[in-house]
Amino acid sequence: GFPAMRDFVQKQVETLSVDDGKDRVSVVQYSRDPAVQFYLNTYTTKREVLDSVRGLRHKGGRPLNTGAALRYLRDNVFTASAGSRRPEGVPQVLILITGGRSFDSIDEPASALKQLGVLTIAIGTRGSDPRELETITGEPSHAVSVSDFTDLPNVQEQLSSVMSTVLMRVTPLTPTVTATGLFFFVLQNSCGCKERVQFYHVPAGKDVVFLLDGSDGTRTGFPAMRDFVQKQVETLSVDDGKDRVSVVQYSSDPAVQFYLNTYTTKREVLDSVRGLRHKGGRPLNTGAALRYLRDNVFTASAGSRRPEGVPQVLILITGGRSFDSIDEPASALKQLGVLTIAIGTRGSDPRELQTITGEPSHAVSVSDFTDLPNVQEQLSSVMSTVCISQWIDVVFLLDASDATRTGFPAMRDFVQKQVETLSVDDGKDRVSVVQYSRDPAVQFYLNTYTTKREVLDSVRGLRHKGGRPLNTGAALRYLRDNVFTASAGSRRPEGVPQVLILITGGRSFDSIDEPASALKQLGVLTIAIGTRGSDPRELETITGEPSHAVSVSDFTDLPNVQEQLSSVMSTVLMRVTPLTPTVTGKNMTQLQIPRSSHPVLSEHLHHKKRGP
Repeated sequence: GFPAMRDFVQKQVETLSVDDGKDRVSVVQYSRDPAVQFYLNTYTTKREVLDSVRGLRHKGGRPLNTGAALRYLRDNVFTASAGSRRPEGVPQVLILITGGRSFDSIDEPASALKQLGVLTIAIGTRGSDPRELETITGEPSHAVSVSDFTDLPNVQEQLSSVMSTVLMRVTPLTPTVTATGLFFFVLQNSCGCKERVQFYHVPAGKDVVFLLDGSDGTRTGFPAMRDFVQKQVETLSVDDGKDRVSVVQYSSDPAVQFYLNTYTTKREVLDSVRGLRHKGGRPLNTGAALRYLRDNVFTASAGSRRPEGVPQVLILITGGRSFDSIDEPASALKQLGVLTIAIGTRGSDPRELQTITGEPSHAVSVSDFTDLPNVQEQLSSVMSTVCISQWIDVVFLLDASDATRTGFPAMRDFVQKQVETLSVDDGKDRVSVVQYSRDPAVQFYLNTYTTKREVLDSVRGLRHKGGRPLNTGAALRYLRDNVFTASAGSRRPEGVPQVLILITGGRSFDSIDEPASALKQLGVLTIAIGTRGSDPRELETITGEPSHAVSVSDFTDLPNVQEQLSSVMSTVLMRVTPLTPTVTGKNMTQLQIPRSSHPVLSEHLHHKKRGP
């Protein structure tokens, strides 16, 4: 049956976008032990991948140890060193094709891959064990059966259906330019797509931290708090590794009851919650507790999957005002991407709760802790309205060569107007401005300023750099190495969309091919605006998409491209938070885009009647 497997992989690879760096492919054979044919970063062109697939020779051997193969993938293939872009939020897909039952246990390695966020689809023949395949995938609908390997072409439609229920299909206004799909093949792979489609990845779960006011003033209300947490935990999917839970009490200082990675089953979590004892103490230092969460709980070592793009949720229940300042630690959690919901009693300060959450609708009030069950519906509503990450890192790269001296004021005004639409003050958006001619000059980095006023003051004060020739390639390379980096404030490792807006008035004197390709591989969405002095083909090469290259006759016409720019911006990959405690392949949820979302995205989507 191996030739049929090999042909099936070949057909799937032909549907992928390998040449432009969007998709990466790996193939692994296994029997007693696994053997990598090639890793995700071995080949960078479709021709190389197909040549390797066509040359596959049957490995042979026995027995069939599927568990060992899955464990090997986790430790050696779904890793950054092997080319996995999981830390960058690129979906990880494993397609297993097998003809028999495993001789070793698949439970632990299959669970480990689920916790890693890998979507597994298993295709088995009549010699396979259907229950074993369902355990490996975690979803019965992801386990596909064929009578024989020669029937693999017949599961194309079923495989497409499985893929479309797990990854949200979108119809972008223009083709996407970010890495939106990593299709990973074991033995043989399949994206399940008859045509090239784009997807948004829906994280398979969330990390939920409960922060409970355990000060002296809440002693009588603590049992109600404990019951409330218990009821929330019962709605989560802990057993399958989708959701993780942590509980922290605090008064003068915080005390962790258990971390996000302490327990792996719902029963363990519930037993620990039922056994909670009131901490006691005073005063109530909410600021110190929030700071502690940032440094000790929302961390990878404590089980947080934030670097993998898993939504981070904090539910604070408190009965009083904080004795210390909450401003800086609350802001730090927002910048970390934590969604905070605060529930307070009549002894709490509503304005303080709103400051902690950053959104008035996320601050919920009850008269007493015994009324907590009544806010269940309101809590669900709050969770459902925060569905799209509103953050973005925007870098403006401005042609400041001698030829643009007269047009520079128009460029500066255009940047100013764009900045005015962004949400800088609350830490959602970050901005950087770089001028260039012969060489680039950073005006300010993504982490230089934290308020819109500071950014706008700096933009208004921009002075034309001057110089020649125009080396756009060198400028793009500089951005990759010095601006789109964590040290310069880029939140790319956290999954925040990276956007570059290039405004130029001429042709580059150096090559733009390699640095433009490097930015694409980094996942940067580039929009290029050029005048009649620019080379349209060069701009298209830089952006990777013709529709992302915008033309104006002169810099004074920049205001006229606002609508076109909004259209292009709406294709930026948006991180999605599940509306219900768990999003499964069988039940995709409808997303709501609140009017408070990113102005450019929200206005365009609502005005054009487009949904996510």
